[in-house]
Amino acid sequence: MNALMGEKLSIITPKAQTTRHRILGMLNGDDFQIVFSDTPGLLKPNYKLQENMMNYVHDALSDADIFLVVIDAFDEAGPEPKIIDLIKKAGVPVIVVLNKSDIADGEKQMKLVEQYSKEIPGADIVPVSALKGTNVDRILELIKKYLPEHPAYFDKDSSTDRNERFFVSEIIREKILKNYQKEIPYACEVVVEEFKDEVTIVKIRAVILVERESQKAILLGHQGVMIKKLGTEARKSIEHFLGTRVFLGLFIKVDKDWRNNEGKLKKFGY
Repeated sequence: MNALMGEKLSIITPKAQTTRHRILGMLNGDDFQIVFSDTPGLLKPNYKLQENMMNYVHDALSDADIFLVVIDAFDEAGPEPKIIDLIKKAGVPVIVVLNKSDIADGEKQMKLVEQYSKEIPGADIVPVSALKGTNVDRILELIKKYLPEHPAYFDKDSSTDRNERFFVSEIIREKILKNYQKEIPYACEVVVEEFKDEVTIVKIRAVILVERESQKAILLGHQGVMIKKLGTEARKSIEHFLGTRVFLGLFIKVDKDWRNNEGKLKKFGY
């Protein structure tokens, strides 16, 4: 979605479950509006947070006019068979996007083309490199070809349904995913409690929720080294995103049941 939109809306890490929310990106032209819906991946829920994440997936499957099935050319497993079945049952156009074509083996790509031609009959299959922008224009051409005629759903000046606070919290969460291992990133939620846009600087206060005191200690690191590193990386990315200087204050709180508390999840936007 970031490559198609020409700007970064969804955070990117190699870890599973990086995407927790359904994020809409609106690409507007003189005679079209494409609404991209980036959702979490399919998984078997172990707690209420994941149950709510799966609601986004099912909502997207029920209301999409076109499906982009993005395949990592190096992923041996590919998408869950259940997802493929649901997509085929939806009866809407499908574009299979073979990503990382710039570094993938040509023979393997041909095998993937054959595989998905059989698995999803009638689908358009396009090798792309989201990183280098290769064939992204081809994807946009196909989307516009299949788009149904309809008045724009959103204001043509809008590019997303999310506000700046949301993207700030996602940037901080992206840095947590990149800097910490094991259960730490999955036990964390980021809440932006204060966002003051002043003349020359934006002042942000963000709280990182964890489930246990031991997780708080790992986030802090020895003598606070890790939280300082996290704060510096997040601040630089937020400054790039907002285009202005940023003061970022990070605080850690323990909330042992946030992932299973329906009221709190609703408050956090799930």
